[in-house]
Amino acid sequence: MPASSSRPRVLALVGLTGTGKSQLACEVARRTGAEIIGADSMQVYRGMDIGTAKPSAAVRSEIPHHGIDIVDPDDAMSAGRWAALARAAAFETRERGNPVLLCGGTGLYARAFAGGLVEGVAADAELRGELRERSTVELRVELERVDSAAAARIHPNDRVRIERALEVTRLGGRPLSEQHAEHRFADVPFELRWLGLTLERDALWQRLRARVDWMFGEGLVEEVRRLHRAGYGPELHPLRSIGYREVGELIAGRLSEAEAREAILVATRRYAKRQRTWFRAQEGLEWRDASRPEAILEDALRWLGS
Repeated sequence: MPASSSRPRVLALVGLTGTGKSQLACEVARRTGAEIIGADSMQVYRGMDIGTAKPSAAVRSEIPHHGIDIVDPDDAMSAGRWAALARAAAFETRERGNPVLLCGGTGLYARAFAGGLVEGVAADAELRGELRERSTVELRVELERVDSAAAARIHPNDRVRIERALEVTRLGGRPLSEQHAEHRFADVPFELRWLGLTLERDALWQRLRARVDWMFGEGLVEEVRRLHRAGYGPELHPLRSIGYREVGELIAGRLSEAEAREAILVATRRYAKRQRTWFRAQEGLEWRDASRPEAILEDALRWLGS
């Protein structure tokens, strides 16, 4: 068990999609009375339940969940805004005497909660549009030129983080690495232990295919139709996320159901690879084999003191 700290403890269960993070978090919560902070950038949207694999109403009535169902699909949400709400919920949970679990696969949200984001540099739509017109290789070359330290930390294929590093550098007027050095991640209100769940590739692919089948069986197509009828069109950012985008194409007649299923699977596989790249850069993260959930559960319970 780590050394004592005056900061509240938070166990972070993060990692790849489809590895059973939510199920494990719920089992830890049942054993400890913990409350769960959901670190998922799509579960924040109301009405988007099946495609985001959101915890069911029954589970949420049994175990308190925070950080989900915050806004409607046409409302703006950012990592910073979400983190402020999630942190408040975490402190309130600790005041009730309950442990806190951070659970999800959106690395940016998890890092914002932990205190690892440089504040004060907002997104710029025009600049972001310019960056997205260029190839990843071109962006990488520019980042190496303007901020070699940041380039050394970011995987060459991690386009999202390369774009953001260039955006923050341009808008902040100095390299991202310098801003990080000044910030020093000083806003760290919690003592976090990071456990990252992963699986051998073929096993993960099988789980992801089963999850796509589950979503269609649960009524994903009707969920998307319902969102469209409510005025949330396919042009909205949340409706362009994995699953919703492909089903939108299915509804529009541009994909068959079989093609939509396969497109979702391919996109989810790519997303899992991006998650692995992101979380590899998370300092202190301990990878765990998701095929051995009992061992992870025992480790989590020991750390939480149960």
